[in-house]
Amino acid sequence: MAVPIKFFQLNTGAKIPSVGLGTWQADPGVVAKAVTTAIQVGYRHIDCAQAYNNQAEIGTALKKLFDDGVVKREDLWITSKLWCSDHDPEDVPKALDKTLQDLQLDYLDLYLIHWPVRTKRGSFGFKPEDLVQPDIPSTWRAMEALYDSGKARAIGVSNFSSKKLQNLLEIARVPPAVNQVELHPALQQPKLHAFCESKGIHLSGYSPLGSPGVFRSSDILKNSVINEIAEKLGKTPGQVALRWGLQVGHSVLPKSTNEARIKENFDVFDWSIPDDLMAKFSEIKQARPLKTSGTGNSEQYATLIEMLKDTLPQS
Repeated sequence: MAVPIKFFQLNTGAKIPSVGLGTWQADPGVVAKAVTTAIQVGYRHIDCAQAYNNQAEIGTALKKLFDDGVVKREDLWITSKLWCSDHDPEDVPKALDKTLQDLQLDYLDLYLIHWPVRTKRGSFGFKPEDLVQPDIPSTWRAMEALYDSGKARAIGVSNFSSKKLQNLLEIARVPPAVNQVELHPALQQPKLHAFCESKGIHLSGYSPLGSPGVFRSSDILKNSVINEIAEKLGKTPGQVALRWGLQVGHSVLPKSTNEARIKENFDVFDWSIPDDLMAKFSEIKQARPLKTSGTGNSEQYATLIEMLKDTLPQS
């Protein structure tokens, strides 16, 4: 019998639902319907961010679901993220308060530093002239205060490499509960997986079906190995990619505003990929890790932005 894998336990003791609805690039006007559909289907995990510019609409949808008795707040897991222009310690609590106001919530289940990158207050995007030296220890201390207050019941990071996680762990009073990064069968990140597991940090995977058209990502749904496995199991390639993520031990955050795909992506609990087919995922060509050149730095970067930051001229 298949093990459902509906939750993963964090280092806080809380249980994070293993499948969440991603809301990046979910446009205003459609994101409310997507969230409503997902919760009606059975999702209990919604992944948000200030930078997605759709939290107010998500908040309206959540309030209606609560008011209509569809779901209770305590049965949902809501994640959001601190944007790069709000890293100053005095801006961190203000940013969370704005997020809570938009989402019409009293607390978040998880609040993440969105990138290990800092930009000027009030800036938008990643223009080189807006990048300033990050001070992750100071930002993290402000995140720890939010954890202490109960407004963020767990805190973590996103797009952090093993090196940046180790640096954070050396100064953290409250260790990060989660590191959310891009993870899928063509970007398996086994070294990061092993590091996080050794430190009790849960990995959560965004773009678990890949991101065709986005820098460096692969079109997972067309991969021949995944399609072969899907055909053998009578499942879709998307379902196979998501179930692979659960079986290797990370939560997955598929994004869709299509009702049929939202339902399909949640149908991953009552079946499993047998060991012989799991072994075939090692045959999938991996996306090439990003590296700096000409800097003498051999670190592999999980994100384009990390690479950008370290290749900028240093004063």
